[in-house]
Amino acid sequence: MAIVETLQLTSQHRLGLGTAPLGSIETGPLWWGPQDRVVAVATVRTAAEAGGAFIDTAPFYGWGRAEEIVRDGLLGLKNRPPIFTKCGTHRASNGKPYEDASGDAIRRDVLASRERLAVERIDVVQVHDPDPKIPIEETWSSLMVLRDEGVIGGAGLSNHPVELMDRALTVGPIAVVQHQYSLLHRTPQHDDVLHWCADHAVPFLAWSPLAGGFLTDGFDLSLLHPDDLRRRLRWATRDDDLAERTRSAMTEVAARHGTTMTAVAVAWATRESGMFAILGARSPDEAALLGDPLPTLDGNDIAQLDKANSPA
Repeated sequence: MAIVETLQLTSQHRLGLGTAPLGSIETGPLWWGPQDRVVAVATVRTAAEAGGAFIDTAPFYGWGRAEEIVRDGLLGLKNRPPIFTKCGTHRASNGKPYEDASGDAIRRDVLASRERLAVERIDVVQVHDPDPKIPIEETWSSLMVLRDEGVIGGAGLSNHPVELMDRALTVGPIAVVQHQYSLLHRTPQHDDVLHWCADHAVPFLAWSPLAGGFLTDGFDLSLLHPDDLRRRLRWATRDDDLAERTRSAMTEVAARHGTTMTAVAVAWATRESGMFAILGARSPDEAALLGDPLPTLDGNDIAQLDKANSPA
């Protein structure tokens, strides 16, 4: 079964679990504050049982910690959602991340992920970020070999521009494309990524559709850990009121539909066919939201959200 068919058939609401917060460790590279491992494992299991379309993870999330949490969370499940992980981002001896998407590095990376996840085949492996030193054709060729060997089911691109997506496609099919996308970060609308995915019938995965929590009910920046990465997001430090204007419009839209800001944010990010969203969760209660129905936003809702999100 093709990956596109898998996504369509296993998703009721086109939502998958994002595990970056679950793999968070204080020593980096990402830190969302303390995360209990037992709770993290239960969160993955709840997401799968709630009907999540997929589980999205990466070696970069705690340098393998998130993948091991996914493994334990899915242990024993007969019908698990597809697992998407990533490759190409590595840890240097000084702890800093760097990109190496060469053929040999990709193979080592993918095989290590497969071992941590304890699966025979990883459903989709995405190249985490562009590597300017390595032609995308070399990277994609190595992933196609892994696909032909049955190590992976398909390959995707995360955070890559249209030019590299076009070049990869000349080597082999692209299963998914992933970019940051929310009401506070709309770059994929303006750099043709969304159009490219629609034109090529490639599923688009929006990461951080809740803008790090800024687009959720009751979000309070002051309650975050002092070193929480979300304190450094650009909309957390902007002088204008973009986030507040957007939240205000979302509150009105949510009230009309009798739902939450969270549901409005995710409904907006998945409003078109072929658009999926990666919902980060840190507890079973948050993961259970993957199974909740989403409102259907109409033209007036979209227009109100767009107006609030435009420059003042």
